[in-house]
Amino acid sequence: MKAVVIENYGGKEELKEAEVANPKPEANQVVVEMKATSINPIDWKLREGYLKQMMDWPFPIILGWDAAGVISEVGADVTDWKVGDKVFARPETTRFGTYAEYALVDAPLLAKIPDNVSFDEAASIPLAGLTAWQALFDHANLQAGEKVLIHAGAGGVGTLAIQLAKNAGAHVITTASEKNAAFLKELGADEVIDYKTTNFADVLTDLDVVFDTMGGDIQKDSFKVLKENTGRLISIVAEPDQELAKSKNIVAKSIWLEPNGEQLKAFADLMAAGKVKAIIGATFPFSAQGVYDAHALSETHHAKGKIVISF
Repeated sequence: MKAVVIENYGGKEELKEAEVANPKPEANQVVVEMKATSINPIDWKLREGYLKQMMDWPFPIILGWDAAGVISEVGADVTDWKVGDKVFARPETTRFGTYAEYALVDAPLLAKIPDNVSFDEAASIPLAGLTAWQALFDHANLQAGEKVLIHAGAGGVGTLAIQLAKNAGAHVITTASEKNAAFLKELGADEVIDYKTTNFADVLTDLDVVFDTMGGDIQKDSFKVLKENTGRLISIVAEPDQELAKSKNIVAKSIWLEPNGEQLKAFADLMAAGKVKAIIGATFPFSAQGVYDAHALSETHHAKGKIVISF
């Protein structure tokens, strides 16, 4: 099968097309014929070598951890799924990712693609959607009526987090550029703060939750806007300052996504009901050049919604 691989760590020019062996499912796995995948920052951070201590894999490495497609083969013990099922998933993080014509997925991680959702839309959801879900609900325990600040609301994770938080009954505040304000209000944001003209820490106070997707000074300033004793700061980029957390007696932690088929099924139900929608900012073809261009856009940090690779 055709795959886009890296054989060394480095820049986008390391992305190459290669012929690799078709995957064979173990007893509790399926093979998905890929119709679409999407780009996440982990893809190019791993490509650059930033994660090699955490993921010490031999080359070649197939990047990509969002799958949407059709089951082409099922393992001996798989009973809930059959060949021809349309599915999406965030597979386990292995060196055999989804920039390939076929991908292996553990059966418990699969969810059915709703009839009103395209392969491209489904591919944009798993990693970003589960990240938002777990940050807001598993770690922040966001409740109806609470106030949450979601940084970088126009990004892949942000657009989904806004919808999830609004759907849960929270008061949703986000930071974004003025040009995205109307779009984010349509998604459910109650307030949009233009980060180019306003420091959010000057205008916000007494928030219940901050979802940090930026790190650095933005993360540090986020402590200022949280309620003492009950505030929660959840980051997906860097470990928060525990001294600052202690001074306000609040929970502040960095999280790492756990693939979860049950949560993805709940996400699919929200999409089927029209309560959450995929936001795709750009689509590229499955090829070394297409993936190269997609990485280049992701690295700008200014993509709106998700970047999808279509097969």
